[in-house]
Amino acid sequence: MNDNKFIGEREPLLGKGFSQKQPLPGPSWADYRGKKISSCRRWITGVFIIPQRVVLAIFGFLAILNAYTMRISLSIAITEMVNKTSTPEQEEGVCPADDNLGLGENNGGEFNWDQELQGIILSSFYWGYVITHLPGGILAEKFGGKWTLSLGILSTAFFTLITPWAVNLGGSTALIVIRVLMGLGEGTTFPALSALLASWIPLKERSKLGSLVFGGGQMGTILGNLISGYLLHNIDGWSSVFYFFGGMGVLWFILFTLFCYSDPESHPFISDKEKEYLKREMGTLSRDKTLPPTPWRAIFTSIPMVALVCAQIGHDWGFFIMVTDLPKYMSDVLRFSIKDNGLYSSLPYLLMWLVSLSTGVLSDWLISNGKMSITFGRKLFTTIASAGPAIFIVGASYAGCDKALVVALFTLAMGFMGTFYPGMKVNPLDLSPNYAGSLMAVTNGIGAITGIIAPYVVGVMTPNHSLEEWRIVFWISFAIFHATNIVYCWGASGKVQPWNTPHLLNKSVEAGDSKQDTFSEKSIPAPIKAVK
Repeated sequence: MNDNKFIGEREPLLGKGFSQKQPLPGPSWADYRGKKISSCRRWITGVFIIPQRVVLAIFGFLAILNAYTMRISLSIAITEMVNKTSTPEQEEGVCPADDNLGLGENNGGEFNWDQELQGIILSSFYWGYVITHLPGGILAEKFGGKWTLSLGILSTAFFTLITPWAVNLGGSTALIVIRVLMGLGEGTTFPALSALLASWIPLKERSKLGSLVFGGGQMGTILGNLISGYLLHNIDGWSSVFYFFGGMGVLWFILFTLFCYSDPESHPFISDKEKEYLKREMGTLSRDKTLPPTPWRAIFTSIPMVALVCAQIGHDWGFFIMVTDLPKYMSDVLRFSIKDNGLYSSLPYLLMWLVSLSTGVLSDWLISNGKMSITFGRKLFTTIASAGPAIFIVGASYAGCDKALVVALFTLAMGFMGTFYPGMKVNPLDLSPNYAGSLMAVTNGIGAITGIIAPYVVGVMTPNHSLEEWRIVFWISFAIFHATNIVYCWGASGKVQPWNTPHLLNKSVEAGDSKQDTFSEKSIPAPIKAVK
């Protein structure tokens, strides 16, 4: 009877496909695991005081910082790798050496590479760098920016670590190959970050957090110069530079993959409060995976896009001249010791970083409070970033051997360049949040071509590394700064472009398509939209 009662109790379950031999269902492991994860999530979100979008911005900043330290470490190291024993003819047009410069320190290393070959070596990074921009942007838009960014930095770190081994094995040829491979890995950095920022950063915080992220380039240059100078001064040989910065790149990869995600929806530890805020400001918490293919024809024929590319070329020409060749100028012309070279080469980027952060906050405040439109703000800050450096780097070439004045002028030049970041650097996110990765890939990729040209041009134009030769280089930079800025001021825009939503441009699709533009102006807060 008890058995019949027991069976009777099981009948509803038997009707659902449970056999008499199966145990009664109870709390499953999946339910238990779900509760534990939910409890863990509540605990972690309580511990994380900093919003996850800020955490992402900080790691984005560190990504660019690591990318730049690995990229520019060779610019300091090559001054110690190359034998610089000079002939009397080469001493004309250069400054007297520091009094505290050791007898053997200025002779450099064991490699007899002339100025033209050094220019090729320094530019070879950008041969690979320009190739992976476009694939990086497309991959970031399709699969998310997390792995596109992190694996690119990891590969760059690996090739940085094996640089000493490659150079000792194959000399300049091996170094060129390694630098090309490093460029291939690092080419995904800016497109992937742009896709991440478009998914995480609301419009009202775009200048501020965008300037923070892209300011990693200046801090990377500062630390790259300072630490490289310190290591080369205190440790015999030049290999330590590559081991240190390669190791830091690997450490960043581990931490980034643990703490960051491609979009708010996929983040397991984001707070409900932040999710609600981002949903309210951006209209969505996940990437729109239903977007049509990138509208390349509309992008390449867009006047604001052409203007943006021109501004990027002007910025990159001046920036790469300074990043790649300023240490050589201070070593070969001003004759700074290697320790002072690292210090004084870093000062301009410290001011540039401070200016980029402060003007990013200022730009957001002015736009949010209706003091200026987004378009006017982008043009204003880009103009300041073009005119200031153009004037001061030419002035530095006329300062002769007054080392304090030269350093001051270079520092001011790079300080003004910091306003590029709340200017044209965040402009791709304005034009098309949906395709921000592809836009950054195009602009940064074309701009990076100057990274190939500029070091080679400097090497060819400065065979005797004299003041007169360098003055011509700086006058060319002056002309490029102003010409590209004129084009930008003529055609730039801060408005979302129609090709941001190509599926809505087709009326037949629009009539029957339920998909919504996840980054359209509908999702922009009214105070921000009003000043556009």
